[in-house]
Amino acid sequence: MAEVHKNVEQNRCYDPSCDKKECFNPEHFNYICMDPNCENTHCMNHQHYNKKLLKDFQEHTDFSVYQHNTEKIEDMEDVDVKMCTCDDCNDDEHHHHHEHDHHEDNCDCCDDDDIKICNCDDCADDDDEEEVIKEGVPLIQNRSIQIIVSSGILFVIGHILNYFSVYNGIPATLVFGLGAVISGYDIAIMAKNALKRHNISPAVLMCIAAVASFLIGHPEEGAAVTLLYFLSEFLEDYSEQRAQHSIKSLVEIAPETARVKINGAEEIKPIEEVHINDTVVVRPGDKVPLDGTVIAGTSSIDQASITGESVPVNKAVDDIVYAGTVNQDGYIEVQVTKESKDSVISKIVTLVKRSQLNRSHTETLVEKIAKYYTPVIVVITACVAFIPPLFFGGDLVNWVYRALSLMVISCPCAFLISTPIGMVSAITSATRKGVLIKGSSYVEEMRKIKAVIFDKTGTLTEGKLKLNNIEMINDNYSEEDMIKIAASLETKASHPIGKAITNYAEEKNISLEEIDNFKNVPGKGIVGYIGDKQYYAANECLIEESDFDIPYDTVVKYANKGETVVFVGDKVGVIGILTVTDKIRDETKEVIENLKQSGIKTVMLTGDNSIAAKAVGEEINIDYIYSDLLPEDKLNILDTIRNKFGDVAMVGDGINDAPALARSNIGVAMGAAGSDVAIETADVALMQDDLTKLPYLFKLSIKTDNIIKQNIVTALSVKFLFVILAILGLITLMMAVGIGDLGLTLLVILNSFRIGIVKDPIF
Repeated sequence: MAEVHKNVEQNRCYDPSCDKKECFNPEHFNYICMDPNCENTHCMNHQHYNKKLLKDFQEHTDFSVYQHNTEKIEDMEDVDVKMCTCDDCNDDEHHHHHEHDHHEDNCDCCDDDDIKICNCDDCADDDDEEEVIKEGVPLIQNRSIQIIVSSGILFVIGHILNYFSVYNGIPATLVFGLGAVISGYDIAIMAKNALKRHNISPAVLMCIAAVASFLIGHPEEGAAVTLLYFLSEFLEDYSEQRAQHSIKSLVEIAPETARVKINGAEEIKPIEEVHINDTVVVRPGDKVPLDGTVIAGTSSIDQASITGESVPVNKAVDDIVYAGTVNQDGYIEVQVTKESKDSVISKIVTLVKRSQLNRSHTETLVEKIAKYYTPVIVVITACVAFIPPLFFGGDLVNWVYRALSLMVISCPCAFLISTPIGMVSAITSATRKGVLIKGSSYVEEMRKIKAVIFDKTGTLTEGKLKLNNIEMINDNYSEEDMIKIAASLETKASHPIGKAITNYAEEKNISLEEIDNFKNVPGKGIVGYIGDKQYYAANECLIEESDFDIPYDTVVKYANKGETVVFVGDKVGVIGILTVTDKIRDETKEVIENLKQSGIKTVMLTGDNSIAAKAVGEEINIDYIYSDLLPEDKLNILDTIRNKFGDVAMVGDGINDAPALARSNIGVAMGAAGSDVAIETADVALMQDDLTKLPYLFKLSIKTDNIIKQNIVTALSVKFLFVILAILGLITLMMAVGIGDLGLTLLVILNSFRIGIVKDPIF
């Protein structure tokens, strides 16, 4: 008799030639030490490979800090993306006063559909804010442009009159004053609203500086302060408007109407009135109006708006199509499967809006610093203005002028927008590439990841399993009998292996039997009755405690090829063996290599036996392999990896892997366009099955972090330098606001736009 399966049970290492009953050779035994108190990744102490150690750790550890929101996504209304969080950017009539942390449960001031990123004490927000540049309107007809142009012209005329000393400079002063009033009106309104809230905002400081400049005989400086500060605010508003449009443009992807087929005729309806199971007609050049399944016709569909794919995808009967994608060249009829509010594009829009609430640690830190920054500058300004004249005999006008220069430098806008504009740029850029990031905190955390855990089936592999080999053991059954038993059992299951077996039975026109008393044993197999006889289809884990003789050499032969072995049998013994194969994704090996070069540990999880798992792991050159897993083992392994390496990312399909996705530091769902669970559970959703987006995410995170640091360091350095220069009297008011505020703001905005050009490092 051939060597039996019991040796597979006894030898849990990854070397089939090892004959030790308990092997802890790191070269053979690829598991990672499970003792959270052990400093070694691999250790020779077999007692450390005990799940009880990990379970004890789990029972006494609070994992709520890792749990992510998995609530059902509901639609949201239009969103306002706020870059700057200073008081000037939060002016309206909604000024209720109460003290609380901004996102505490008892705060209902932010329950509106409009999302605001603010840190003011009274949660003020902007209602009905006018766009600085209106779409479809000539540039000069926009109010902001008219203010900038008219104030700029008056500023130039004032300097000309001042140069020729017309009427002792009185006309020049009047012209400068008119220009200051035109550009300073909105600033004065912001200052008034800030004072109502008992806040000293940058607008208040600018108004003081402008008025004081006129009083001490520097009208040209007062006009420059208002003009340049207004221009700075305009640039901030315009950058925010661009960010808003990049999000709102997603809404416009889906058409507003659909051609609905009713009794053979077509009727155009608003998409809100189209229901599930209705049939919609999509002609060449049309956009698919709603998510659905193709029931007639073939065509190529441009899915770039959803998945970021640059090449159109061929669609035929039974294929899924998404709202907002473009039908290239064929006629198709689509049966609607989701209402407009539940479509994939609606969920994307909603989550991109919500991402503005999930803010990074850096953003929070910047806002805390900004709260103390302006008051400190105000105190310094007062000291500069009055201490030298009062105690050292300095010229009052000269020191007040220096103090005014210092005052306008105190505007923290460039510093405040340095982080959120970078984060919004990263999130919207990723969305265009088919990568949905739920918040800036995940952009920041991605660069901290030390290990990436991959589920094998459907992640590292294509998830399209195919029946490859049939080997009979019991001569009392034919191949057709065994396929009929296995396929009948698998009709009650949902695992991809079962799909491969049932597909084969369908191809061979094998009729199936009714199954009674069906039982699914997670991670092991399925059991059921056909008539009064019990059968099973399982891996070796289900029957390893039995006395069934299983040819070990046969198992090794298939497992060494990376094939998954399924045993089919009855209560007496094993009837035969089926093997299924799953093609490794073309890009998998390159992605794993890229991550390893970046110093990131890679881990594979699979329910396959150790030999088959090793074959796949060696082919893709992954660091660590975990095999023979039950579903609940994934959480245990995740905690083990985090104990040994640090922050972990879990990459899976979002269905069977949902608990692990939620428990990891970053949960990444593959092929999320086809899975509501994936979109709702993961922190990052790859809309198509493209692993190359993973290295892109790491590169995006690192690039965003570097640019944000550049913005912050530059803003603070220039501000500090200008403070020194202002105290020494080496800069003018015009230079202070033109370079220290306007110039810095423009520099931060332009630098942040570089995030949008991050490319996939694989290609």
